[in-house]
Formats: sequence, structure tokens, C-alpha cells
Amino acid sequence: MSMSEAGDLKDHTNYDRVDPDIAKYATEHGVEVPEAESKRLKRMIDKRVLTIMVFTYFLQALDKGTMSFASIMHIREDLGLHGQQYSWLTTCIYIAVLIVEYPTNFLIQRLPVAKYLSINIILWGSVLALHAVAKNFATLVVLRTLLGIFEAVCQPTFLILSSMWYKRDEQAQIVTYWYMMNGAQQIVGGLLAYCFSLINHGAIKSWQAIFITYGIFSVFWGVFVIWWLPDSPMKAKCFSETDKKLMVERVRSNQTGLQNRKWRKYQFVEALTDPQTWCYGLIQICTTLPTSGLGAFANIIISGFHFTILQTQLLAMVLGAFIIIILLSSTWLVKKTGQNLFIMGLYVLPSFAGTIVLMTVRNKNTATKAGLLLSYYIALSFWAAQTLAMSMLSRNVAGQTKKSVVVAMNFVCWAAGNAIGPQVFLSWDAPRYFIAFATHMGCYVLLVLVIVFLRWHLSHQNAKKDQIAAAAGLSGRDEGMVHAFEDLTDRENMNFRYIF
Repeated sequence: MSMSEAGDLKDHTNYDRVDPDIAKYATEHGVEVPEAESKRLKRMIDKRVLTIMVFTYFLQALDKGTMSFASIMHIREDLGLHGQQYSWLTTCIYIAVLIVEYPTNFLIQRLPVAKYLSINIILWGSVLALHAVAKNFATLVVLRTLLGIFEAVCQPTFLILSSMWYKRDEQAQIVTYWYMMNGAQQIVGGLLAYCFSLINHGAIKSWQAIFITYGIFSVFWGVFVIWWLPDSPMKAKCFSETDKKLMVERVRSNQTGLQNRKWRKYQFVEALTDPQTWCYGLIQICTTLPTSGLGAFANIIISGFHFTILQTQLLAMVLGAFIIIILLSSTWLVKKTGQNLFIMGLYVLPSFAGTIVLMTVRNKNTATKAGLLLSYYIALSFWAAQTLAMSMLSRNVAGQTKKSVVVAMNFVCWAAGNAIGPQVFLSWDAPRYFIAFATHMGCYVLLVLVIVFLRWHLSHQNAKKDQIAAAAGLSGRDEGMVHAFEDLTDRENMNFRYIF
């Protein structure tokens, strides 16, 4: 359906395009949910959905980041890792994600999302615990690859859940809340790793103990998720029928739909031809390539500044706090200004300064040690762009088939960047890693260019829709929101306007 054809839509819902589950709860014309009632519903949703997303993402980040802490608990020496082998233990996770990302998104659209998520949590917890019995590099590669396959469900599921349960103006905060668990993982992970580092005798080594503990806990959490998390507002037995209807109506104004299991070929084609898709993908590559390398090698880089092992573990906590501050402050500024892409660009600028210092200043004394550590933290400010881009995707892409394709492509790019990131940290380039940081500088330049183009493109698309609506004598706004659940894409829905 073209944009002009969408403008001729009659003022009634086409139920042939509405998911049967939604049709049971959604009225034809939108029902206005009072502000007080909306807040009450949001508190209920936060308790059931946000808590699960936040803690699950924390566990995933903790489980995935455990290898970084294990790297200075002598796992490299105990298993005879040498050269680029340690880098491959991170890269193989993201190669696995690259392979399974589209099948996973296909299944997310068609299976009960909560149950699919919980089964994957149980499986990745089991695989993580088995890391403790690894004897060599080959065994670890197999286990890390399986971990990547099962953890691939996390982020795309959370983007779908965020758009399914929350209003458009809430989604940036919601995405930030679960994504900032990358920082919380550094804080709690650093503290726990410090405790595990004290295990230096007995049958179990410190790195084995940390894998067993985290793995078993993740399995139990997966079982809890099966019981606690509803698959959708329509299937939530924990809510009354009245509340379920209001929860559906509450997200009607998003104009991005709620769920639809029908695959539409034209939406697949539209996803591939929309510049938005490729911009979000490039943003992921330009941000994950630096973050994955800086994350995997964080403790190695910091210890290269001549801190002790225990000091390095504790400094990871400071890094985590800095990441949380970056993500929360950027989201707060977006909420205050409404300027998503401008704020994204603003937070990239400090990364240039921090990286230049890391490339040019040598560690000569206590002052330069402190300066290099601070520069390392500052270099991570670009992380805000990654989170805000994800929230923009959830708010700017409509049509369930199109969204599943764009989300899949987004996380394929996310995985590609994460897979490449550790590889640019060459063992023979240690401890300054000049080649890696020069690569990061190139990513920041490309990131700024993509942000500028995306802002122009989305602004142009909104102006184009306004012109078409004005020429047809239409308001360009569906006051009754009768077409909100018809599985229309953002392009074909004349009532949809992009945020940028």
C-alpha cells in the first residue's frame, strides 16, 4: 500500500488486518485513558514487565562480561590461551548472533514471547555453568558460541516488549533502564569479581567458581520468568479484563501496532529499501565495534596502566557508574528537549577527546596514569548513541513484519560490530593498542555523518506526509486512531510521524 493510498483509508477499522487477539480487546475507535489511570496501569506493567527486562538484561550482561573478569583470574594461563585466542572467545559469541538473529526474530513474532525468552535464559545459564569444566580453547569456543545463540533472544525481545507494553513517549526511558544494566553489571560484577578473586586455593579456581555461580542463578531466574512474565497484554492472566482492554488502548496512539503474526512480503521489501533501516544498522556498527573491544579488554587495558588485579576489578565499578550516568543523562536530555539525534551527536564529541588522549599520552607517572584512566571513561560517552538509536527504532518503525526485519538487521549489525571489536585489539599492539583506538576514531566520524543524514531524512519524510495530507485536504492525523492496529507500516500510515 502506497502513502497516497493510505491517505484514502475510510474511517473504520479493517479487521482483516488486525490480529485476532487484539480484536477481542480493542474498540474500533480509540478510548482515551485518563492520565491517572494510565499511570496506575504503567505501575502494574513496570512490576510485571520492566522488572523482568531490567534484571534479565543485567544477568545477560553479567554472564557475557564474566570472561572479562576471568581474564585476570588466570583463565588464560590455566587453559593455555595465547595470541588472539582470547579475542576469539568474545568474537565467536557475536558470530553466533549473526547467524541466528533473523531466525530468532522470526520466532519472536510467532511464538509466545515470554515463554520463548525464559527457555533461552535457562539454556544460556546451563551453558555458562559448563564453562567451569572447559579444558582448552576449543571447548571454550563451543561453549561461547552456544552462549551467543541463546543470548541472541534478549535485545530483540526487549525492543518488542517495550513497544508492546509502553507508550511512545515512555519507550526511550524504558529502553535506557534495561540497557544501562551494562553499567550495573560493571559495578556489581566488579564487586563480585573482587570477592571471587580471593579464592586462590582448593579444588575450584576463582574463574570456575564465578561461572558455576552465575550459570546456576540464571537457570533459576529463567524458571521464574516463565511464571511471572505475560506474553502480551491480551494474554496476561494476572490482570483483569478491564485492565487488559485499557492496556491495549493505552498503546494505540503509538501507531506502531501491538502484535500481528501474519508475514507480509511488501513490508519485508519496505524494510530493505528504507534508509532508516541502514542508518540504525550503521549506528550499531559504529558504536558496538568500540564498546565490544573496550568491554572485552577493559580490565586488560586498565591493568596496563599498572594497577594491581584487585584495583582493576574495583575500578570496573567506577566504569559501570559512569556508563549509567551517561545513559540516564542522555535520556533525560532527550525527554527535556525532544531532540534525539542532536543529543546523540552531542554525546559522541567527548569520545573524540578521550580517544585522542589514549593514543597520544604515554603512561609515565601517577598523573598520567590518572589522566589515561579518566580518558578511557570519557571515551565511552558515545554509548548513549547506541541506546537512543534502539529506542528510536522501536518508536519509528511500524508494521510487525517490517519491524521484525529491521530489528533483525539492527542486531545483525550489532553482532557484526561486537564480533569485529575485540579483533582490532591486536596482542602485539599492547598495551597502548594504537591501531584499535585509530579504528574507533573512524567509527566516531562515520557515526556523526549517519546521525546528520538520519535527522535530515526523517524530517524530510514528515514534511512530505504533511504536504500530501494538505494537498488531499486531510489533517494527516487519525483522531479516532481507528487504523492503529491494522499492521500498517510507518510509510503507508498517513497518521504516523517520525521522531528525530
